[in-house]
Amino acid sequence: MNFLRNAAEYLLGGPAVGGASEERLRRWMALPEQELALPHARARYVVVDMETAGGDPRRGALIAIGAVGVERTRIELADCFSATLRRGRADAGTSGAASGREHLPATGTDPALAMLDLLEFLGKAPLVAFDAGSSRAVLERTIKATLGVPVGRTWVDLAVVLPVLFPDARCPTREAWLGWFGLAAGAWRDALGDAFVTAQLYLAVLEAATRAGAVNAAQLIAMQQASR
Repeated sequence: MNFLRNAAEYLLGGPAVGGASEERLRRWMALPEQELALPHARARYVVVDMETAGGDPRRGALIAIGAVGVERTRIELADCFSATLRRGRADAGTSGAASGREHLPATGTDPALAMLDLLEFLGKAPLVAFDAGSSRAVLERTIKATLGVPVGRTWVDLAVVLPVLFPDARCPTREAWLGWFGLAAGAWRDALGDAFVTAQLYLAVLEAATRAGAVNAAQLIAMQQASR
C-alpha cells in the first residue's frame, strides 16, 4: 500500500528531475518498505540530524544533514552519510531548494543530488531524531522542493520515547539526556557528529524498549503515539 500511495503521489506531483536522476528516484520509490514488525535485533534504523538556517528549525533552509545507520542494535561506523547543500543547480535537470536558497553555502552538493544520495542511503528504514517533528518538516519540504515528490517516512521521536522509558530522568533537552547517560556532548562538531551521539541515545532506547516489551518499530511507535 505504501508503494501504491507513493507511486500515485509521484505521478500527480511529477518529478523535478530528469534523466539519470529520475531513474535513481524511480528505483528508490520502488524499494519495499522495511517491515515495522521486524525485531530490533534484525532491523535497520537511520538516525538523522540537520543544520538549518534561521531561528525556526521547521522553516529554515536545510544547510547540512548527517545520518548514521543503527543495524541489529549496533552503530555501524561505515554506515553513515553527510552532505552540505550548496546554492545553485548541478544541471538543468535539478531544481535547487525552493525557499531559503540564499542561506545555502556556495560550496557543497547540489540540493537535488544531495537528496537523491540521502534517499538511497536511507533506503526504506524508519528514521530516528530528537524532536522528529522539526526534522521531518525540514526534510519533507526539501525533498519536495528539490525532487518534486512528496516523501513520507516513519519516524521515531527520541524526545517523546525517552521520557516514557526513563521517567525518573526528567531531562528537558537532548544535551541533558546526553549528560544523564554520560555521553560527550562536547564532541559535537557538525550534523554527522550530532547524528552519531544521538544514535548512541537510540541504543539506550532500543535496550530499554525491548525490556519494556516494545521489541520492534511498530510497538515503539505505538508507545510514542500513546504518550502523546
